[in-house]
Amino acid sequence: MPAVHHKLLLEEALQDSPQTRSLLSVFEEDAGTLTNYTNQLLQSMQRVFGAQNEMALATEQLSKQLLDYEKQNFALAKGDEEVINTLQHFAKSVEELNSLHAELATQIADKMVFPMVQFREKDLTEISTLKEIFGIASDEHEAAMVKYSRLPKKRENEKIKAEVVREVAYCRRKQHQAAMQYYCALNALQYRKRVAMLEPMLGYTHAQINFFKKGMELVSKKMESFLSSVSSMNQSIESQLEVEAEVMRSSQRELLSVDDTIYMPDHDQVPVNRALIQKAGYLNIRNKTGLVTTAWDRLFFFTQGGNLMCQPRGAVAGGMVLDLDNSSVMAIECEDRRYCFQITSPNGKTSLILQAESKKEYEEWICTLNNISRQIYLTDNPEAVAIRLHQTALQAVTPITSFEKRVEESCFSSSVERNQAPEDLIVPGTPIQFDIVLPASEFLDQNRAGARRTNLFGETEDDDGASDTHDSLLQQVFAVRFLGSMAVRAGHTQEVIYEAMRQVLAARAIHNIFKTTESHLLVTSSCIRLIEPQTQVTKISVSFQLKNVTQFAAHQENSRLMGFVLQGSDGGEDQPSFSVFVFESNTEGEKICYTINLGKEISEAKKDPEALAQLMKSMPLTNDGKFLLLESETGDEAEAAGPDEQESEA
Repeated sequence: MPAVHHKLLLEEALQDSPQTRSLLSVFEEDAGTLTNYTNQLLQSMQRVFGAQNEMALATEQLSKQLLDYEKQNFALAKGDEEVINTLQHFAKSVEELNSLHAELATQIADKMVFPMVQFREKDLTEISTLKEIFGIASDEHEAAMVKYSRLPKKRENEKIKAEVVREVAYCRRKQHQAAMQYYCALNALQYRKRVAMLEPMLGYTHAQINFFKKGMELVSKKMESFLSSVSSMNQSIESQLEVEAEVMRSSQRELLSVDDTIYMPDHDQVPVNRALIQKAGYLNIRNKTGLVTTAWDRLFFFTQGGNLMCQPRGAVAGGMVLDLDNSSVMAIECEDRRYCFQITSPNGKTSLILQAESKKEYEEWICTLNNISRQIYLTDNPEAVAIRLHQTALQAVTPITSFEKRVEESCFSSSVERNQAPEDLIVPGTPIQFDIVLPASEFLDQNRAGARRTNLFGETEDDDGASDTHDSLLQQVFAVRFLGSMAVRAGHTQEVIYEAMRQVLAARAIHNIFKTTESHLLVTSSCIRLIEPQTQVTKISVSFQLKNVTQFAAHQENSRLMGFVLQGSDGGEDQPSFSVFVFESNTEGEKICYTINLGKEISEAKKDPEALAQLMKSMPLTNDGKFLLLESETGDEAEAAGPDEQESEA
């Protein structure tokens, strides 16, 4: 180490010459620069200590986090046992490294930061203090010399002169002592600053060497084999990832190579599957937002057993929306939107309006919900049952409700008829008539080459019909809407009525026929007439005779639906033909069926006066001697409806 060549001479402190003052200013400037640099260097050292201390805290936290991996409830944690054991081993090693980092932080604080702080607080602060003392002493000496210089020449006062001389001597001695202490401190600073710069770095380097030595011992003795096994496991995982990534890339290329129509809605190339008993996908549901305002929400729907479930976006699980058993499903027109359909609960109190994205989805949803409503999913082979049911009506994809439940007892059906399949009741593809003007069988007659059109219903065109109705013992009027009619094979079972109802409602939904006209159904003891409400004119020029009504029934679930079977002749009495007429009423269909049954009883009782008298005694009568059954349904409510067409709720 070279010696210090520049220093302040203590012999020149008393004289305090300008040259000495000039050299003193150089030393003072050097001390000021050293003070600034020391402050900056100390900040850097404190930052290193803070980082090392934070490293110790961070490794401690890292060790705890590695141990917490086992406590995490991962949904896909199967097969992580090896990873958990490896992380626990790493946590133990990190904990040991943490002790080394904490020891290193302590050594940095003791051997690097503390010596620098001590140098700044002791040596540099001493220089600053001595500088202030030297400055005060110099000022006092200058003031004493000024006072001594002002002593007068004449009439000198020896006493005052002696006091001033003593004051000058005291201040000069004080300045001399302060100057020598200040000069000694400045000279010593030139050596101390070199020690102050080297000692912290020497301590820091030794601390780091000690840290690395212990770290190498830890790694070489305890972790070499462990790190080798972890490296092998990591390479194996990366190899598996590469294989899986290649499989996913290949699958991605294959999926992206399809035609662009797969992304287009309503461009499904796969045929409709009508035998589904489960379905899932996005549908739009209509919700009421006010008295007259609605909003549509796109939600994910799926079926589960006999329930319709809904799962909003972000939800963990779905919730039940509606019980589909015995519910009704039909296509509807709603707010000028396509592919809308409605699901109604058996009691009619709950209904949902949904919209599918495409025609295929629309038909599959309706078929699936219909199959579930029939409880097909409870059978041994639900797919086969669904296919067999759809063979009866190829176009019937939107039945309103389930007709699987049959009447256990029927006064007009035999055990053989109750076991008939749908194709035994109605010929597949039979035309359906939506207008009441012509009998349904005439459409069937037109398809029979060379066949002769006959009156299937045994109707009469006699003018005496009006008088017969006027003189009838029973006259009951019901507000109804005609839904359709079709020719059937059997006429003495309620099953044929149920199947006809299903196919009529399905056909109306397929062909988007939703509006019907309200009429008045007049039931007497001899016939059934359909009358125009406003003009009171019979819509059919002839009436349906009760004697030709072979069967009638109301739907078991939708109480507003009813139908009856009319028998006609087709080439003779040995070959009768039958047609089913389906109506929707404003009241319960059972009431209409009860009235028809009473009319047939009256018609039979007319043949026996005693039986007729007994029947009249058991029933309440009006003032003119007619049977009193129900209040009229064609009053104010029917008139309020007016001649406008009303939409059917069937």
